[in-house]
Order: sequence, then structure tokens, then C-alpha cells
Amino acid sequence: MIGNLKKWENILGFTAIFLFILLVNVNLRRVPIRFDLTEEKRYTVSDATKNMLQNLDDIVYIEVYLEGDLNSGFKRLQKSIRELLDEFKVYAGSNLEYKFVDPGEAPNPTARDRFYQQLAQKGLQPTTLYDNIDGKRTQKVIFPGAIISYRNKEKPVLLLKGNSASSANERLNQSVEGLEFEIASVIENLSIAEKKNIAFIEGHNELQPADLIEITHSLQENYIVDRIKLDNPQLNNYQAVIIAQPKSAFSEEDKYYFDQYIMKGGKAMILMDAIQMNLDSIALGGTYAFGYDLNIEDLLFRYGVRVNTDLIQDVRSGSIEVYTGNFGDQPSINKLPWPYYTFLNTFSKHPIVKNLDVVYSKFLSTVDTVKAPGVIKTPLIFTSQYTRVKNAPTMVDLNELREDLNQELYKESFLPVAYLLEGSFKSHFATRFAPKGIDTKGKIDQSAPAKIIVMSDGDIIRNEFDRQSKQPLPIDFDKSSNQNLSNKEFVLNAIAYLINEDGLITSRAKQVTLRPLDTFRIKEEKLFWQILNIGVPILLVVLFGIIRFYWRKKKYETNKLVTEE
Repeated sequence: MIGNLKKWENILGFTAIFLFILLVNVNLRRVPIRFDLTEEKRYTVSDATKNMLQNLDDIVYIEVYLEGDLNSGFKRLQKSIRELLDEFKVYAGSNLEYKFVDPGEAPNPTARDRFYQQLAQKGLQPTTLYDNIDGKRTQKVIFPGAIISYRNKEKPVLLLKGNSASSANERLNQSVEGLEFEIASVIENLSIAEKKNIAFIEGHNELQPADLIEITHSLQENYIVDRIKLDNPQLNNYQAVIIAQPKSAFSEEDKYYFDQYIMKGGKAMILMDAIQMNLDSIALGGTYAFGYDLNIEDLLFRYGVRVNTDLIQDVRSGSIEVYTGNFGDQPSINKLPWPYYTFLNTFSKHPIVKNLDVVYSKFLSTVDTVKAPGVIKTPLIFTSQYTRVKNAPTMVDLNELREDLNQELYKESFLPVAYLLEGSFKSHFATRFAPKGIDTKGKIDQSAPAKIIVMSDGDIIRNEFDRQSKQPLPIDFDKSSNQNLSNKEFVLNAIAYLINEDGLITSRAKQVTLRPLDTFRIKEEKLFWQILNIGVPILLVVLFGIIRFYWRKKKYETNKLVTEE
């Protein structure tokens, strides 16, 4: 009777413990308590992402097209996407659903090709995946991206990104680092209720609306985009302004209005050329490059930055079309390397530029910083390891193309061409009179926290036009080199940071460290680790069984002796 009672006590105790553990697990699923023990906090999402997901008021559906037979690198990317989306569901709850789809899984080749075409039309770029299986080289078309849907809207997101100069593993790692921002920013874009206001400044012969069709279209997905003059009373209603390649001088009045906009905590992106260049003159026999007089150099100097009147030549260059004679009765046009057209792919670790691919620029100048108390200056973009600087005035002539590249002349390295300035700026008019006729009531001499980005080229934002269709060409692709560009991404990231530095852009700072295995040690120590991982656990189980056997035997013999006595 006592034995049965003890038995039921054990059963009830075990049941109570089991139910308690089950209850705790069920409730913990509803409470977003997460422990990320990784060194770089790879599974931790930013506060901005959490807030955005928690405030969703409808279902976001994500269809990821990374499924099927993948190599180890893309399986890692797939796993990282799945883990991130599971993490997103913790905060979004039932308002986030996702599914992984294999685009190649179709009943027949015709249906598969039709599906591929649909994905391409939606904006997902295919990638050919090469692999070696049993000594045979195979290839497969994959779409490393997703379509995100919210209510009646949908948008593609590319998940394979990074710097094309990096190795395949490094680029996949860069893609993993950027997953949170890429996916979260699209969700925010689709679900945003109220857009913020930004404006292109005009009145100084800046780039015209036709030159900015591509970037304006992209900016309008996230912001209300206007054009405005600096003397407009509505200027302070804009969260950020862009000055895109001005060519005529700023009046003192406009400098004052811009200065006071910054003093009130304004945000600005200034893309300015320091050198006047005319391609037509170059083609006709060369031209001297002179500096612009934009009359804002002293203003920027006060803020802590100086765009120098020089020209950069870089070994990592684009090309220019040049007439080289006739082929029969047709003119022969060739594309030749032109060191004044620069592919920039050296970036700082700042979230604005981290893991960008290539920014394509034309007729760059160097950018220096000067002393400005209270202002933090962060370089963003640099030239390559092999750079040459020519001070203005200097001759620019197509005859330079006839000369072989002399690398000994390219002695400069990693020169900064773009800076982020942030902090409290001192007014340019703090120690001088305001322009005549300006109402100085409410004049501010020291700014609230403000931010300015300065780059020494306005062409990075300008779209060219197709000669036949007359349609604007994308600024994120260079047809002549078949090179994907990050010009658009740089501008979008810059505006996102200027407007809200604590927003989703902070997730671009995430770092995932590559920890590659030593392949030589793997080959040498393969048998040892196999024995260690397979044999040792078996030996431990056997050892436990032997010890338990002798312990039970000894216990039985002791109990038997006590009973006999």
C-alpha cells in the first residue's frame, strides 16, 4: 500500500513538473524575451525595426525565392533570412507571414521560364549559380530576393548585395549583414502612413528635373519631393534639402537663408563640382579646367569642410567614347579608359556606405576638413590605392588617352571625396553682418544638432538619356562596363540617415564576422575529429552503463545482507 502511494506521488510530481514546463514555454512564446549570445549580436534587431514591426496594422506577406538545390554559401544566406524572419515574427506576431519558394520548381520548362520572366519584370535580378557536383560543373538560375506584399501593394527586395570587388564568401557575408535593413526598409516603405518632406534647391543653375528623373522617382517612394528656392519662407518645413551640382554663384542672401536653415537643425546633402568641365571642348582639342566660384566655399569652410579646386585621376576608372577613325564608310567609336571617370569602391564602416558596391563619378576633387569645434567629421568615400591629383588650372585633353598608363604617377592613395558633418555648427554670420535688407529677427548663431553631407561631384546623381529611346538611363547601372552601381543607394541611405539617424539605417551597421574553417587542418585531422565526435559519446554511454551496473549490483548485495541479518 505504501509502495503504491509512493508510486502515485512520483507520477503526480512528474506530471506537475511537466505541466509547469509546458505552461512556461507556451507563455514565453508570447513574451518577446530574447537572448543573443553571439559576439556580434547577429540575431538582435534594432529598436527602430522592433517599433516598426510592432506597429504594423495589417499583414505583411514575404515570398522569398531562395529554395531548392543551393550551395553551402547560399544555404547560409537562406538560413540567415529564415532566422531573421522568425525574429521579425516575434515582434510583428500574426501581422507577418513568409514562405520560401523554389522558382525552378515548375511542371515544365515553359512554365518555369514564364515564372522567371514574371520575377524579372517585378524587379528581381537572376543570378547564375555555378557548382561542382561529383566532378561535373553545373549551373542553375536563382533569384536571391523576395517580393514583399502589404495590402494592395508589393515591392521587390534584392538580398544578394555587397561590394563586387570582394570575394564570393565576403559578398555573401555582406549580404547577411544587410538583411535586416533591406527587408525592414521595404516593409516600412509599404506601410508608412505619412511621408516626410525633402526638396531639391534651385536658383543656382543646379541639375534640372529631367536630369534627376531616376533619383526623384526613387526618393518619392519614401518622401514627398519638391523643388524650392532658398528664399522661400517654407524652407524650414523640409526635413532635408539636396543641392545638386550648382554652377552659378550663391548670393549672400541665399547663403544667409541656408545658414539659418542649418542653424535650426536642418539637414543638407551638397553634391558640388569644384571644377568647370566641358566635354565638347575636350573633344575639340582639350580645355583648361578652372575652378568654379560658387560663393559657398567660405560657408562650408566655417562648417568644417573644404572642396579643393583640383582634379582626381584614378587607375580604377570608367571609359569614354572616342572617335578613332573610320571602319569602311562608318565612323569607328571605341570606349577607352578615362581616369577622370572614377569607380569608387572604398568606403568607411559608416551605415550610410557600409557594404556598398561601386559609386561612379566624373571629374572628382579632393575634400579636406578644417577645424570646426563641436562638429564630428566622418569620411564616407575614398579613391582607390592608385590616385593622381592635378591642381587647377590644368589641361584636360583626349590626347592623354594615347599615353600608356604610368602607375608611378599615381602615388596618392585613398583620398576622401565625401564627408559627413554632424554636430553643432557655428553660423557663418555669427561674427559678420547679415546681407542688406534681411530681417535678422530670430537670427541664430549656434545651431541645434544638424547634419551635412558634402561630396565633390554632382554627376553621381544625374541620369543620362538613351540616344534612341530618349528615356532616362538608370543611375544604378553602367552599360559600358556592365557594372552595377550604388549611386542611387548611396543617396537614399544618406537622406535616410540625415532625416533619422536612429531609424532603420542603424541596422546597416550590423557586422557578422567570417570565421572560415582551416581546410588544411580539416584534411589532416578529419579522422581524429570523427573519432572524437562519434566514438567518445559512445564510450561515455558504455562507461555510464558499466558504472551504473556495478552501483546497482553493490546496492543489491548490501540490501541482501541487511535482509539476511
